[in-house]
Amino acid sequence: MPLTTPKRAVVLGGGWTGMLTAHVLSRHLADVTVVERDILPDGPEHRKGQPQARHVHILWSSGATIADGFLPGTIDRLLAAGARRIGFQRDLVTLTASGWQYRFPSTAFAIMCTRPLLDWTVRQAILADGRIRVRQGTEVVELAGGKERVTGVLVRDVASGGAPELIEADLVVDATGRASRLGPWLAALGLPSVEQDVVDAGIGYATRMFKAPDGAGGGFPPVNVAADHLMRQPGRFGVVYPQEGGRWLVTLTATRGASLPTHEDEFNGFAKTLRHPIVSDLMGVAEPIGSIFQSRSGANRRLYPERMPQWPEGLLIIGDSLAAFNPIYGHGMSAAARGAEALDRQLSGGGFAEGGTRQVQRALSEVVDDPWVMAGLKDIQFVNCRNHSTDPRLNGPDTAERLRFSDFVSKKSIRSPKVCELVTDVLALRATQAAMGSTSFLSLLNSDAGFPELTEPPFRPGELEMVGLKPSRVGAKGVLADGE
Repeated sequence: MPLTTPKRAVVLGGGWTGMLTAHVLSRHLADVTVVERDILPDGPEHRKGQPQARHVHILWSSGATIADGFLPGTIDRLLAAGARRIGFQRDLVTLTASGWQYRFPSTAFAIMCTRPLLDWTVRQAILADGRIRVRQGTEVVELAGGKERVTGVLVRDVASGGAPELIEADLVVDATGRASRLGPWLAALGLPSVEQDVVDAGIGYATRMFKAPDGAGGGFPPVNVAADHLMRQPGRFGVVYPQEGGRWLVTLTATRGASLPTHEDEFNGFAKTLRHPIVSDLMGVAEPIGSIFQSRSGANRRLYPERMPQWPEGLLIIGDSLAAFNPIYGHGMSAAARGAEALDRQLSGGGFAEGGTRQVQRALSEVVDDPWVMAGLKDIQFVNCRNHSTDPRLNGPDTAERLRFSDFVSKKSIRSPKVCELVTDVLALRATQAAMGSTSFLSLLNSDAGFPELTEPPFRPGELEMVGLKPSRVGAKGVLADGE
């Protein structure tokens, strides 16, 4: 029988996704427990089970506004703690695969700060009223129940490793992320593995924190130098993003076939191999204040629980447990927030009563489709990418045409404000990819000649001087005011 509206829920994972999910459930259910393997820090600090948090993160406006809607004042609290609100494309300097991006007036924005600050700010607000119980230092052993229905979860204390304890629940939500053990948990119930697609460009990340120059203040723009996939060489990326506390986080990225820096001299040397020296130049005027951290967990991976012949009632998967994207595109946290929003709609609309868990899971799966296709199409363009996907959009007869169209749109977007506005809204998950196939957009692509190509990074007057670098030869070229 389909699951009626649950009364007791257990959320596995206490990160960004797990906490937002628990908050949504607490709006509808009286009993919500979060199970987290780590001991959660009492402030915006790193924790063992989240090594990827050392690298740059952005929270797109779609995810930020959802979090702010659930927890009013979230954006203001982040900004008060030192986060930056960056308007795209107005407030940043970007070298795309197609060339330098004009700094058009912004329609979307992103919050830039450390991942621990994002998690801590949201976690504080969610747990403030005491309605959600958190079992810290507790690991999941297996799911309770059987093939037809999950009835809870067996857990044990990480430190003592004692006998498993049953937490009974009508609903269990897997929000444990890339490290999810869903496969073994389902196998223990006698169920097969979930169908999975993987697009793996071999992405690796090396990140180091820097103290920004004293003159940088809050006005120096983030800088992003992307790889050019048309060169048919392993990709190399570099970003310098502002963080709270007057710091810059520098993340260098390589696709399969390019070596990732591990030592300081290699880190500096890698930055000098990027398509423009601005990242290396900025590192030269900043003070390194931390070690170099590496990660290689950047493959795009998507599960399809909605396709399972049999799916147990009372089990949902969300966030990176359901679909994980190459972090360079910044979609993970916003996609998770959109998943929490979809769950809220289902609970408000009686989704469990009408169609059971499968219908709710289908709604969660729908919201990851756009970021999945965007990340997949980007990554399959890099040499040495391993495309193990059955998705016809990524591995079908018209995939090459999709890639040509994507390149054409990218070239237009960096020089046309109207094209850029829609492309940025799609990237920020504020608009669907289907919008780029509309008659009006296709007409715009063919009619708008756009501005001349930029040959130098479009810094505003005074921006480079504030960090002690010489101004660009082209001054403020490429910087458009509102209304232009």
